[in-house]
Amino acid sequence: MDEIFRFKHFSLNGVIKPIKKATIPFNNIEYCYGYGVYESLKVRKGVLYFVDQHVERLLYSATAIGLEHKFTKTYVKKKIIELVQKLEQDSYKIKLLLIGGNEVSLTILPLAPLYPNRKFYKKGVSLILEKYERKYPTAKTLNMLGSYIAYKKAKEVGCYDALLVDNKGIVLEGTRTNLCFVKGKNIYHAPLSRMLSGVTLMTLKPIAISLGFKFIEKELSVNSIAKFDGGFLTSTSSKILPIRKIGQVEYSEIHPSIKGLMKSYNDYLTAYGS
Repeated sequence: MDEIFRFKHFSLNGVIKPIKKATIPFNNIEYCYGYGVYESLKVRKGVLYFVDQHVERLLYSATAIGLEHKFTKTYVKKKIIELVQKLEQDSYKIKLLLIGGNEVSLTILPLAPLYPNRKFYKKGVSLILEKYERKYPTAKTLNMLGSYIAYKKAKEVGCYDALLVDNKGIVLEGTRTNLCFVKGKNIYHAPLSRMLSGVTLMTLKPIAISLGFKFIEKELSVNSIAKFDGGFLTSTSSKILPIRKIGQVEYSEIHPSIKGLMKSYNDYLTAYGS
């Protein structure tokens, strides 16, 4: 809780309130059962990144699980900006929580930013494989128990994340990351109908395409991992993270094309904030 109280305010249903009032009652059955959706945005040096994309995905996720509400994209975006303008800090993350039920609530909460260890960008990360498939793969829901357990297992063995694998051996995504593989000028990821398309992946695509890459949606088996030049993860907090090892498969180096994508995306973020 200490990381919350470094901030003075949050927003509840469009009203900015003192952060100490950011509570959820234990009798909120919808929250306890995970009937809600969420998003995580980043603010760096006072710049709010990709607010339109995040709000659109929040509302899409709500529709995907049948969560009815009164909030519009314009309204949610306006309330995010109002809170950002009220806060004194210049770098943090914003968590959006849309909880269903008889009284639907929209919480906009500032939290301390999460930064991966810098060595991961140079050496790559290690991942485990875990059998699990999310119920609503295209929605960012609060039903995260399976992903949480997989992530916990990864941390227990010193890995960065776990890759979720279905019962046919198809690799889908990370517990909180998108997964891509590179072969030549082709970038592969799971079909969009079977994964949560992250905002970082969305914004990376036009950049990569301008560099001559082609994106291919394909079901990729665990056995195919070793056939690629390399792989990377994407997320709001980590941007592009190169992969060094997946299970027993280890790439000898971070492929130059992945390094190029990392640099180009970093340059894009710098220009976005200028």
